[in-house]
Formats: sequence, C-alpha cells, structure tokens
Amino acid sequence: MTRNVKFALFSPQAGLGWQALVDRARLLEKLGFHSIWLVDHMWTGAAPDIDHHECLAAMAGLGALTEKLRIGTLVICNSYRNPALLAKSLCTIDHISRGRLEVGLGAGWMEPEYRAYGYEFPPMGARLKQLEEGVHILKLMFTEKRATFKGRHYAIENAINNPKPVQQPHPPITIGGSGEKVMLKIVARYADRWNCPAGYRSFDQKFNILKEHCKTVGRDPDTIEISEQLLICIGKTDDEVAQKWTMAQRSPFARTGIKGTPPQIVDELAKRVQMGITTFTIFFSDLAPPPTLELFAREVMPAFA
Repeated sequence: MTRNVKFALFSPQAGLGWQALVDRARLLEKLGFHSIWLVDHMWTGAAPDIDHHECLAAMAGLGALTEKLRIGTLVICNSYRNPALLAKSLCTIDHISRGRLEVGLGAGWMEPEYRAYGYEFPPMGARLKQLEEGVHILKLMFTEKRATFKGRHYAIENAINNPKPVQQPHPPITIGGSGEKVMLKIVARYADRWNCPAGYRSFDQKFNILKEHCKTVGRDPDTIEISEQLLICIGKTDDEVAQKWTMAQRSPFARTGIKGTPPQIVDELAKRVQMGITTFTIFFSDLAPPPTLELFAREVMPAFA
C-alpha cells in the first residue's frame, strides 16, 4: 500500500471535561494518529445539558498542550463567525500550535442552535453562497497583504491580517459536505481536502461528481485529498465486535460504517484506499476509550505505514 494514509479521530467535545480532552489528544499523539477533529456546536443534540467546550478556544488550548498532533474541526460553521475575524483567529491558532492547524469548514445545519444563539437561519442555498464567500475571504486574509472583497453577504476592505499563518501559503482547508450541485463545486474551487460525511448512499457517485466539477473549474482532481468520516466498530474477537455493533447500529453513521476484528478492519480500509480515500476521520462506535485507540493503533495502523 503505497499511498500516504492518515488516521484521525473525530472527537466531539460532548461530555468531555477539559482535562479529559487534553488527555485524549496526548494519547492520540503518543499512538501516532495524524490529527484530532472537534465539532463546532454549542451543545450536543442528544444530550443538550452536558458539558461542551467551544471549538476555537479548545483548538488553541490543544495546540499549546501537544507537540505533533494536528488540530482541526469537522467542521467550523461558516455562519457563526465573521470570516475575516475567523481568519485572524485561525492564524493565531496556527501560531500557537506551531503550524499544526487543520481548517475544516461547512455551511451549517443545526437550526435550533442558530435560533437559540440569535443567528438567522437562511435557506440552504444562501448558506452555501455564504460559505463560498467565506472561504474566499479566508484565503485572501491568509495570503494578501491587504485583503479586499465585496460579495452579496460579506465585504472587507484593505483588511490587515498579521502575522500570516505559519503554514504557507495557508493551512490545509477541508470542506465537509456532499451536496452534488453546489457543495461539491465549492470543494472543487477552494478545498485542499474533501471530507465525505458519513451516511452517504454512494461514495463513487459523489467522487465522480466532484471530478466533473473539477473539470468544469479547470482543476486537477488529484490536487484534492479525499477523506471520509467513518464509523469503526472494532473488537479483539468476533463476539466483542457483535456486542459493540448492537450499540453502534443506533448511530446515524452506521450505514456507511465498518466493523470487525483488526485484520477485518485492515481489509475494509484497504478497499477504501483503493477507492481514493487517504484520510479517515474516525468515529469509534464505543466513543474511543483508550483501549480501543490503543488496539487500533497497534494492530491496524501499521498495515498502512
């Protein structure tokens, strides 16, 4: 297997105290994971009253308290922050982490959260247009000495953003989403990496449409890294897997998830690598306790080294 395969943990902050989140990140770093990806929500939908740290502040803290692990958010909701100020915050996090920031962006979807925090919740078409303008502004703020842009939703004029990010020309930009007409076209125009959300019906169909959008905008699709948000149910034995899978099937991610002992997981991941996926943002079905992370790192990851 010659492709550079990366393993990341999709790690919602739900119910994790700050020290628990730091301990998880440090364990991932020790085990050789590529990155940790938080979520940009104010609360957890299924359990709204449990603790849930804000993502940008948490990213900055994790960046300061780790050495090698890359830090991302799957995904930052474009609607929640002015894109120019977001660029400023992200550059600061890139410096705090010494160049380990991963920028993940999306159009937003959780309407009750928008309403509760006083944000307008425009139709999907408007949110997608806002996302496109927002990511365009981010790139200008990351790279231009003075950034100017006037769109339908956002405008900046001679905006200064110093220091520039440590990573040049800018930190990798991941766009998560699978809408075929607009979202994947935004990916084709702006993203360094596409993250295919869990629950899709046909990955090949989505990937082929992305390639068509790349052709339309004049971009080589091979310049876009492909990642998948993937539920994994792993156990040491078939019986353990079966027991865990009973619970895992309650997850909305289960439809596109995989299950098995380590050799079976290696086989399933290898099939996905052949499809063109090189980064896996993994949601472990048992919520990623240390023994599960250690089992995966010890018996699955070396097969893709």
